[in-house]
Formats: sequence, structure tokens, C-alpha cells
Amino acid sequence: MAELAAGVPILYEDNHVLVVVKPANMPTQEDESRDPDLLSVLKAGVKVRYGKPGNVFLGLVHRLDRPVGGVMVFARTSKAASRLSDAVRTRAFRKTYVAAVRGTPASPAGTLRHYLVKDAKTNTVRTVPQSYPGAKEAVLDYTVLGSAEGFALTEVHLHTGRPHQIRVQFAAIGCPLYGDQRYGGHFSEPGQQIALWSAMLGFEHPTTKEPLRFHALPPEAYPWTLWRASIRDFVQQIH
Repeated sequence: MAELAAGVPILYEDNHVLVVVKPANMPTQEDESRDPDLLSVLKAGVKVRYGKPGNVFLGLVHRLDRPVGGVMVFARTSKAASRLSDAVRTRAFRKTYVAAVRGTPASPAGTLRHYLVKDAKTNTVRTVPQSYPGAKEAVLDYTVLGSAEGFALTEVHLHTGRPHQIRVQFAAIGCPLYGDQRYGGHFSEPGQQIALWSAMLGFEHPTTKEPLRFHALPPEAYPWTLWRASIRDFVQQIH
């Protein structure tokens, strides 16, 4: 595993795709904070490594919320960007998350289905009735992998890719994510890191059609350390 500037680990790179581990609390792309963002850091790294003049193309195929870390893929060509975007749209792009939630969901495994609407002014999302203007369906599957100290470790698979979806849907069932200041602030203490991690990405290579799968473990920090061995075994077994 090589590393780019700002300590971003590279899991895989060829002429078409770049797969990395996004650090928690780094914006995926430039925002109003003007803090270093992952897309700009990766572009600068490609430019240096390959001595490319002018602007470097790097396509943003999907996003992770700023506080969330884990596996991400970027496209190094416009053709790869188009094909990977198609895979995301047709749900052939597989993503598995792990999340530590407060309390324990009523069922050890299940499907959460809500309708969400985003307030662009406050950058917040809330659940609404299906008939609410602009409401978009949000669906995820979860499985409880373990519990400790009042928290549950969950495996999460998204069927839709709504903003803040995992965070909002778990908060809606009374199980906000550990450290989520926005949707579980009355439980979370200032400075706590949200416990949501992109653990696996699976997709077909945009040109060779080879099935690819990449994993990353969450940091060695609380509350992940409550299930260190379980998470390591689970991540390696994800299909």
C-alpha cells in the first residue's frame, strides 16, 4: 500500500481507477470551509507522481459525508467515470458500511424504509410522510453484529444513496450513531468522532470487467475497539 500527500492510503491504482481510504473529517470535495479536501489532494498526488502538466482529471463517482471515513473509488478517465456512475445508478456498485449505534434495534436484522427531504440551507435531512413534496425514498438493510456498553455494531447495506441516509434512518428508530453531532447531538458529546465507516466497495472494473473488491478497517479508536476482532473478521469475510 502506497500513500499520497496528507497520508491518504492507496488500495489500488491503474490507468482507469484510483481506490483510496478517505480519512474521517476530510471533505470529499472542496466546500465552504476551504479545508484540504480529498479530491484536490488526490489530483495533486496524481500530478506529482506522473508528472502531468496542466489540470488532472479525476472523476468523483460517489461521496462520503465529511465525518465519515473508509473506502472510496475515483475515476481517472471520463470513460471510467461514466461507467462507474452507471454502476452506481443501476445499483451494481456494492457498498458495505459498519456503524456503531446507541442502543439496539428492535430486530437483530431488518430493512429500514423512510422518506427523506433535505434542507439545503441547513444541510440537514429529516424523515417525512411519503406524500410530502420532494420526499425521496430511502432504503437500507442492517444486521446487528454485536453489542457492548450500550452500543450495537451493525452491518449496513444501502439500496439508495440519499444524503446522510444511514445517520438519519438510525436516528429515526431511536438508535442514533455514536458521535453523530447532527442527528444524535443530545446523546453525543462535543468532539466525539462519528462511528460510521465505509468498510467495503465492490464493482466491475470499467474496462477489463474484472470484479473488484476492496476493504478497509475503521480506526483503532473507541467505540470500534469494543469489537476489534469481530470487525477484522467481518471485514475480511464480506462478499
